Amino acid sequence: MLKKFAILNQLEEGKIVAVVRGESEEDAYQISLACIRGGIKNIEVTFTTPNALDVIKKLAEANNHSAVIGAGTVLDPGTARLAILNGARYIVSPHFSKEISETCNLYSIPYLPGCLTATEMVEALKTGVDVVKVFPGGVVGPSYIENIQGPLPNINIMPSGGVNLDNVLEWLDKGSFAVGVGSVLTKGIKSGDYEEVERRAQQFTDKINNA
Repeated sequence: MLKKFAILNQLEEGKIVAVVRGESEEDAYQISLACIRGGIKNIEVTFTTPNALDVIKKLAEANNHSAVIGAGTVLDPGTARLAILNGARYIVSPHFSKEISETCNLYSIPYLPGCLTATEMVEALKTGVDVVKVFPGGVVGPSYIENIQGPLPNINIMPSGGVNLDNVLEWLDKGSFAVGVGSVLTKGIKSGDYEEVERRAQQFTDKINNA
């Protein structure tokens, strides 16, 4: 449990989780490194990325825990276990799965399932989930966080989808545990322009640090 608490603490302190969907293994690896250089220390490599497992392993070995490397778009407990054994320190899903939650608990690894309703969130909490991912966050908006924490004051929420530079502080001010930032870091960027990815990551970290 101390291991799980330490990872959750790092996620919360970092405030931003970079959701990385690379066009190739190398692309995802370089995007992740650019985000880390830009100050984002929480990296979620999604399994929609080719050879995502190799990316996770390479990042976990290269960063020596200076960044928290996790796995995203995990749809089943088998994939969760493989990700954990290859260095993933947290698991993220677009949905809630009791079986994935049990697997993560077995290894003392945080599980952040995608939930949108109070019913889904309560079911997730029952299995030991500490943080739920509100997905897609853009559908509900920042005010949803404080609204759901009215009846569920003990829940930790990380919105993903719909978070950008204009609203990131509002999401956090409304009580978000952290925020997931994805396509806004890479959209419209010329392939291989990782300096621009780093610049965009730095914009997010600067905005939060200066708030």
